[in-house]
Amino acid sequence: MIPALSVALLLQVVSASQDTTTGRPCRVAVDSMGHYAESTNPAGEKTTNGGGGVLAHCAGTGTTISADSFAHYGTLGRLDLIGRVQIRDTALALDAHYASYFLKDERLEAHNNVVAVNRRTGSVLRGPNLKYWRAVKGVRDTVEMYATQRPTVEYRQAQPPDSAPQEPYIIVADRLRLKGDDRMWAAGKVTVDRSDFASRSDSMLLDQLSGFGVLVGKPTVEGRGRTATGDSGKGYTLVGTRIELALSQRDIRAVKALGHGKATGADWILTADTIDLRIADRVLQQTFAWGDSLRPHAVSVLYTIRSDSLAIDSPGEVLTESRAFGKAFATAKRDSTTPANQTDWVTGDSIRIRFVQEEDSITKRAHSRLHELLARGSARALTHHPDKSDTTKVGPAINYSRGHEITLSMLRDRIDRVIVVGTADGVHLEPRPAVAADSLKRAKPDSTRPPPRTAVP
Repeated sequence: MIPALSVALLLQVVSASQDTTTGRPCRVAVDSMGHYAESTNPAGEKTTNGGGGVLAHCAGTGTTISADSFAHYGTLGRLDLIGRVQIRDTALALDAHYASYFLKDERLEAHNNVVAVNRRTGSVLRGPNLKYWRAVKGVRDTVEMYATQRPTVEYRQAQPPDSAPQEPYIIVADRLRLKGDDRMWAAGKVTVDRSDFASRSDSMLLDQLSGFGVLVGKPTVEGRGRTATGDSGKGYTLVGTRIELALSQRDIRAVKALGHGKATGADWILTADTIDLRIADRVLQQTFAWGDSLRPHAVSVLYTIRSDSLAIDSPGEVLTESRAFGKAFATAKRDSTTPANQTDWVTGDSIRIRFVQEEDSITKRAHSRLHELLARGSARALTHHPDKSDTTKVGPAINYSRGHEITLSMLRDRIDRVIVVGTADGVHLEPRPAVAADSLKRAKPDSTRPPPRTAVP
């Protein structure tokens, strides 16, 4: 063993792993190594080598360094650590097969099976390489890391010691840059995955300090409908020219598509210039949409709605109410077999639609059913009223109404009442009675009508 080697060989060399906030130099004391040698080339440049297993620490701290061997190039200001490199301090735990530390710019480069653990947050980076810039007074005030060749990050939030473990986001990209504990940039086939959330894009920014994230380059977001307790939800997907994320404690609180937005759920599709989805407890709670070049248009199996702007309430992924403003137009069908010419519609300056929950008699799953529809401002409505006791199948009665305000009240799958308020008028048409054909009765010819003329060539 060679004790207490704290000479210029390793002075400040491994300070990258010691004090990442103040940039204080680390005096490295070599605790043990198998062998040691020095050489000087004709130019007077000295190289120092150690091997056979190297153990060292920063004097006066808990920082430790170990490797199979090292080489120190004094003129270059570089220290190479080779074979089973391990650096441990209060902020970072780094494992790699090979690492080089550059004294002049306080930079550490690690290669081959790199694993870097942020001990404050629990985030883990794995990949073939990593560049690490330590915080040094007068040089940089924040730690930075850069990795290429599709590294993987388990992205976590710092938590109190007595709290339950947090599920991380798994982030993979061609290139990753991290600044401090709270900012990340990713580029090249970026994927983000968690049990409740997934995204795909060409590049991504996450800034926890401002609670903001951006996805660009054919971005897509998938809400997987998995709550924090593990229960399954309905899920959704969202695409757009650009997608912005609102973050709180590294949880997604809102997802906004800007430009050619399209949101798709289990039984609905929404398109608009801008779509803003609000998330709580990892499930969709509320939706806002607006636009002029692409007005909001929501489509489900039985209902559609179009307007200048749209708000949809779905607390706990339960649809309760929709509100449409500006040239609002909505349609509704009794069931999926209703023909297009019997679709009900209503229009007005604004429309409010309320839903109630009921259990499907076949699947036993709860679903939302239209309960009431209210149109205000130059309201008009065309509704169909079939008679269930009618066996002739001649069709439903048709009602067209106009007024300042129109309310359609539903009784399960049919319209129960149409209430018109303010300068009301309209038309109600009953179906024409069916006429049975008499096969024995034929029309008699008209004896007073002259016979047709024969054309003369």
